[in-house]
Amino acid sequence: MSKSESSGPRCPICKKPTVQEARPFCSKRCRDVDLSRWLGDGYVIAGGNADADEDGDDPSPVRPSHTRDDD
Repeated sequence: MSKSESSGPRCPICKKPTVQEARPFCSKRCRDVDLSRWLGDGYVIAGGNADADEDGDDPSPVRPSHTRDDD
């Protein structure tokens, strides 16, 4: 193995040297494997509360702590 083969970016799937046409992968096959993992829930991105109110429609609105009843 020459020095140029041992250095440089490696494919995250199979660890072979990457090629320009498929970067950051070594081939279309590895690129497709990666896409399949994303689509099949093989990868997970850690984050905050997934049930957080993203659209502004809070299912349980907060009520003011001081309300006045004029009955």
